[in-house]
Parts: sequence; C-alpha cells; structure tokens
Amino acid sequence: MSIVNTLSLESNRQIKINFDGGDLSSDAGLLLIKEFVSKLDIDKLFSRSFKTNDSASFRYHTDKENLLQIIYMIIAGYFEDDVSDELTNDPVFKAVLNKDALASQPTVSRLDDWHYQQTCENNA
Repeated sequence: MSIVNTLSLESNRQIKINFDGGDLSSDAGLLLIKEFVSKLDIDKLFSRSFKTNDSASFRYHTDKENLLQIIYMIIAGYFEDDVSDELTNDPVFKAVLNKDALASQPTVSRLDDWHYQQTCENNA
C-alpha cells in the first residue's frame, strides 16, 4: 500500500498539499474546488461577462476578484461579509485567489451593495 505524502494542483504547481503542519487552514477543500473552477475556465467567463462600470481610478481588488472571493467564501460556508476581515490572511484563500491578502469587509460589502442597487434599478 502506498501513501500519498504530497499532492500538487494542476491549476498551480506551486501549491502543495501535505500533512506536515505549517500554515494551517480549515478550508483546504477549497483547493480542490479551485481545480474544478480552473477546468471550467470560470475566471475567463467572469472576465468576458462580468462588468460593473466602476468609475474608481484605482482599486487594489477588482470587482471580478471580489466576486470570486465571495463565491469561495459561500462555498466554504462563510455567508456574512464581515468574515472577510478574519480570512484576509488565510493561506488557502490567498492561494485559491492568488492574492497576498483578501479584500476587506467594506470592499466586499460595496460590491454587494452595488449588486443590490443594480437589481433594484433593473426591476424598477
């Protein structure tokens, strides 16, 4: 019987899954979701079809990145925006989103508010 000590992801060979300790996260299952999302080219789909007409001249976190963060948070069972502040340095979320730090709660909430406003305007 063989034992798998280290796994590599196809979507990012730099990410290694092992059982040696180190940077810990209770959300390691998101790494497998990231593999699935990569196979479906969801990132490219969002780039082509998700437009927000944001007038800000500079933003560290794009709306597309914020949307992906929200989706991964929901998949992991985090349904509230305020969890963003607690997850900002989580090693798995940073790896899945390929970022040094996640968007903060106010940034995530702005995207949520924008979506709510657009929905209200479209239904008026």
